[in-house]
Amino acid sequence: MAEETPESSGTSLLHNSADTASKPRHFLKDVVFHGKFQLLNSLTPEENTQCQHGLYFQDGERRVDYILTYHIKKPSSSRSNRQSSRFTDNAFTRSLRRGTARLGRPPPPQPRGDPEVASQDHSMDYHEDDKRYRREEFEGNLRDMGLELEKDEDTKTPGVGFVKIHAPWHVLCREAEFMKLKMPTKKVYEVKQCSGVGAKINTLVNKATEPLHPNVEENRGQHVKHLSYAFSREKQHLFDLSDRDSFFDSKTRASIVFEVLKRTKCTKAKYSMGITSLLGSGVYTAAYPLHDGDVDGENVEPNDRKLLYEEWASYSVFYKYQPIGLVRKYFGEKIGLYFAWLGLYTQMLIPASLVGVIVFLYGCATVDNNIPSMEICHPRNNITMCPLCDRACNYWKLKEACGTARASHLFDNPATVFFSIFMALWAAMFMEHWKRRQMRLNYEWDLTGFEEEEEELKDHPRAEYELCVMQKSLKKEHKTHKTEKEKLTCRDRLPAYMTNIVMMLLMIGVTFAIVFGVILYRISITAALHMSNNPTTRSNVRLMVKTTAAIINLVVILILDEVYGAVARWLTVLEVPKTDRSFEERLIFKTFVLKFVNAFTPIIYIAFFRGRLVGRPGSYLYVFESYRMEECAHGGCLMELCIQLSITMLGKQLIQNNLFEIGIPKLKKLIRYIKSKRRSFQEEEREKKLQRYETDHFLEPFAGLTPEYMEMIIQFGFVTLFVASFPLAPLFALLNNIIEIRLDAKKFVAELRRPVAARAKDIGIWYNLLRGVAKVAVIINAFVISFTSDFIPRLVYQYMYSPDGSMHGFVNHTMSYFNVSDFQDGKEPMDPHHLGYQVEMCRYKDYREPPWSNTPYVVSKEFWAVLAARLAFVIVFQNVVMLMSDIVDWLIPDIPKDISLQIHKEKILMVELFMKEEQGKMQFIDSMTPCDGKGRNNHAPIARSRSIPHTHSHTHANNF
Repeated sequence: MAEETPESSGTSLLHNSADTASKPRHFLKDVVFHGKFQLLNSLTPEENTQCQHGLYFQDGERRVDYILTYHIKKPSSSRSNRQSSRFTDNAFTRSLRRGTARLGRPPPPQPRGDPEVASQDHSMDYHEDDKRYRREEFEGNLRDMGLELEKDEDTKTPGVGFVKIHAPWHVLCREAEFMKLKMPTKKVYEVKQCSGVGAKINTLVNKATEPLHPNVEENRGQHVKHLSYAFSREKQHLFDLSDRDSFFDSKTRASIVFEVLKRTKCTKAKYSMGITSLLGSGVYTAAYPLHDGDVDGENVEPNDRKLLYEEWASYSVFYKYQPIGLVRKYFGEKIGLYFAWLGLYTQMLIPASLVGVIVFLYGCATVDNNIPSMEICHPRNNITMCPLCDRACNYWKLKEACGTARASHLFDNPATVFFSIFMALWAAMFMEHWKRRQMRLNYEWDLTGFEEEEEELKDHPRAEYELCVMQKSLKKEHKTHKTEKEKLTCRDRLPAYMTNIVMMLLMIGVTFAIVFGVILYRISITAALHMSNNPTTRSNVRLMVKTTAAIINLVVILILDEVYGAVARWLTVLEVPKTDRSFEERLIFKTFVLKFVNAFTPIIYIAFFRGRLVGRPGSYLYVFESYRMEECAHGGCLMELCIQLSITMLGKQLIQNNLFEIGIPKLKKLIRYIKSKRRSFQEEEREKKLQRYETDHFLEPFAGLTPEYMEMIIQFGFVTLFVASFPLAPLFALLNNIIEIRLDAKKFVAELRRPVAARAKDIGIWYNLLRGVAKVAVIINAFVISFTSDFIPRLVYQYMYSPDGSMHGFVNHTMSYFNVSDFQDGKEPMDPHHLGYQVEMCRYKDYREPPWSNTPYVVSKEFWAVLAARLAFVIVFQNVVMLMSDIVDWLIPDIPKDISLQIHKEKILMVELFMKEEQGKMQFIDSMTPCDGKGRNNHAPIARSRSIPHTHSHTHANNF
């Protein structure tokens, strides 16, 4: 390991306090004097200006690559007497005080007090000493790994200590080689541009969309590209190391330090503890890299964070493309891929929204020409309908359903069938387009050979798994002291199939209970409203029941979303997966299944079950022998399905996105603003002088991309699964995503701690979930069109039963007769003369034989004809649409042709580069061969410098 440089802040001497304590006292005084003198000399005005924001060590030269925070307990008296200057009571002087105590000075006498309080204080001191011991061991191991540390406990953040970590050059090189990071070499080649008609089209498109591009350097077209190669210390001459400070950017430096932290363990305890266990047990309270600087304010220096805030996170640039290259540069490939996927998904929603609006407008334009709704709304329509509930409900006229019938036509028309086919093909196009976009990003971000490296790195065991394995080897010491976060033992570990069974039972039980409760609410409220004396209330019963039930479903869905998220994590923790990748995938799968079922179960009930488990007049199906199952309106359940779908989708977007992601942060800011009004001017000035690591400490920790992806996957389900009943779903999704992109961008840039950059070449399991949802969407839309809408009954009537091939008489064809004398006792209406005359026959929507036939109330042959047509449509629609999707998948190549050619060109150039290097080595060996027998080894260094260029790079390599 390279020798550590002395730290000018004085705090670096804290690391060697134990060695200092063993020296004589006169030497200790000299150390105090020279340490303070060195500290004062190091903080020249220029260097102080450079490190005042906390981005560097106190020497102003070494950059802070990572931060660890921990809790420090200080007595109130010392806190009140603390000076504002950093030089009066820093970590250096405190370490010297502890050193003098070790030299033999007696400790101050402890005041006597309550024994119980003293016992509690002793227990707290024991825990604090244990945490401090583990911190010292862990930090010592970090230094052994080559990292340089600097502590800061005299901050303006009370109760929090900071450990600043810097990775020197040799550590960066070693870890970059171990992680196989691809870095740009000196070799530059020209990127082949399109020619011919394609080039002209691209030029026109680029000129037309130029105002939509952000003003960042990464977004402009690059005609040349650096050849990238996995970093190697033996081949440093291949890379441009003229500026070492910028060769590894801040994102890469933080990821390197994070890899070192994951490998470093505390081994002197009962079991080894990694950084995850140390964070979970409270030894450290947080770990995060630093942001590059501030995003707003006066005299803010230009930095990538500020540029992202202006060109990406601002709502004023909502119409522009995202600077994906800059996002990847600052946050890493994993987050960059998420925003690239979200941007492409939003772009693809534009044509889907346009077609959906056209379909909706077609329904609006043809509603006056729709023959079934015209027959229902005709003033001479004198059809008497059977009561909708027992006793409280009366007979009613079919023309009262005129509004519902006309509204149903807006979503139940022939164009919706075309739109369902279009959306199935749209989903296939979106998948293929994303694969091509993903491959292009892999090439631009030098991830084309990342798959093998990922396979090697993903098997790193999790801390909890290592703890479980260690506990198995320590069965005899099982009763050792454990913290709250370490209560999980190997005996609690459950196999995956057990947790999946628990998840299924929970999901079925809770979901069934919620749906059943809403059904009872609908039935009871319908009966109660029909008994109202207010005629307006009685005439709007269906609308009020539908709307309130949909709102109740929305509230339950939002609550259960949070509950299911916690349950999914709990079940995944019980499995104790081996790797972080396995843990993430299992958690995603469980969360997706639970939230997907939670969001779509009420919709599935309305689409496929409501109105089909009713029975008929005189023989209805009852729940608990008193609640009659609810029926659909005469226009079908499609309108009710549309209401439920729209309220659920819009409610989740408005409440979860706007309230949770916008409203709550705004409320927190308002509270902080109100509190700031009560503070003094000195307090406000103190806040302005916070260091960078202190400011970032108050930001929210990064919780991963799972919530962001999950929100969009559920939305993708709303857009594709039931699009036949709600063609405006893509439009609302588009409007939401335009806000969502900028909202997430602002959250990542200004409101969250900087995440550790993670490499990834794809979006992982989320792509498989998208494909699954797209496949299921074809089947569900086939059943919605066939069984929920009246599309198939209309076709059957028009081509089999209509006398003139038109839709005249369709309404009468779909209704059966019922003799009111066949009502069960106590089920007939209380006011049979409500319409002003005695009703003998009423009608209901079903295909059944009339009461005067030989088999009264038995399903008729028309029912079986319609059922056969519905099943045939499902089979044909499903197979045709899936075949068309497969054809689209086959026609569109996964890798763009130009990218394939560039990747092949890179491989050839890399081979040529290494061939030249080998030739250079051979020339060097030849030059070292003596020709006259007198030995020319004395001139070997000169020959080497003439034979091989970039000698300074070889010199750097030899240093390590």
